[in-house]
Amino acid sequence: MDEDVVLAEKLGAILPRLNEQQRRLVLAAEARALGRGGITRLARVTGISRPTITKALRELTQPPPTAARVRQVGGGRKPRRERDATLLTTLEALVEPETRGDPMSPLRWTCKSLRQLAAALAQGGHPISYRLVGDLLRAAGYRLQANAKTREGRAHPDRDAQFRYLNAQVGTFLDRGWPVVSVDAKKKELVGAFKNGGREWQPTGQPEQVNVHDFPDPQVGKAIPYGIYDVGRNAGWVTVGRDHDTASFAVASLRRWWEVVGQPAYPQAGRLLICADGGGSNGSRLRLWKVELQRFTDATGLAVTVCHLPPGTSKWNKIGHRLFSYISMNWRGRPLISHEVVVELIGATTTRTGLQVRAELDPAAYPTNVKVADAELAAVRLLPHPFHGEWNSIVVPTGPAAET
Repeated sequence: MDEDVVLAEKLGAILPRLNEQQRRLVLAAEARALGRGGITRLARVTGISRPTITKALRELTQPPPTAARVRQVGGGRKPRRERDATLLTTLEALVEPETRGDPMSPLRWTCKSLRQLAAALAQGGHPISYRLVGDLLRAAGYRLQANAKTREGRAHPDRDAQFRYLNAQVGTFLDRGWPVVSVDAKKKELVGAFKNGGREWQPTGQPEQVNVHDFPDPQVGKAIPYGIYDVGRNAGWVTVGRDHDTASFAVASLRRWWEVVGQPAYPQAGRLLICADGGGSNGSRLRLWKVELQRFTDATGLAVTVCHLPPGTSKWNKIGHRLFSYISMNWRGRPLISHEVVVELIGATTTRTGLQVRAELDPAAYPTNVKVADAELAAVRLLPHPFHGEWNSIVVPTGPAAET
């Protein structure tokens, strides 16, 4: 058998199993063993160029590397960021043009997708793929993030002090077995075959059919849920109105809760604490709210303490976290086709911690722009607390003097 054929078979069996550096070293050792003409013979048999085999002979004379590297240190194409020193700063200027670059950047008012950033970089003399743009942004500490609702406007100097005062009032009432409620109106809901956020289990390809446009039906109106959360009992009450969210509607909801749930649960109570936002239908400066509370106290005999949250902190109202959030989860993906459906879905809301909710429909009319005369307001037996009396006060019945 021809010697070149034998050599080709031997190298053909071993070279495919080796990496690049190992193949060169085997060829170098074989060329040195063949002697004069070995480089030419190996190049003819294997198809590997003579310069590669010559380079391998030089490598064979050097000491073996300490690290298990296949290529020489520094080999290969340099990363784009090393070849283009201004690439990263240009990219950051596009991402945050209002603070790091030209405020007239073409991307200032557009969606800054990876492909748009790559195109803008290419126009500026930095050809780059959109995938590498993503890698550079992640390496620089950027991530896709949604807006975070953290700004509450100008904070009142006594914001934290009011929270501490309110918490102390809640603790005192709970220790004495008196009812403590958190009240608020949930956002108005469209009633009808309208899309409701979220998803629910349905047969594949058979989603609930709803209207394309969210135009409310003036004959049906909206659902106005006003909630009352009993802090001590972890129980909720929601009155679903059909007219307007006014102070009269808020106190009517409170009166109905007391008649149906509150009085049976607290038969010996002579005091009630209401924790409310500073605005809305139960706002701290709303004259009608104070007048309606006086009517409530006269009808029930309760002395009602009201503590309002400081301005700009409505999201900390306990009812939003303990009641309304679970109602929203319970009816997600379900069109609220009627007020009765709204009531049923609210009443079916429960949690693993034992929350129970009762709901009723209130079809009564509550007109807006009700004027309260000065004399009517002056007749309210409202006793401000020493600390921020505009936020914290007691409304007592007009009969015999109540405990203050």
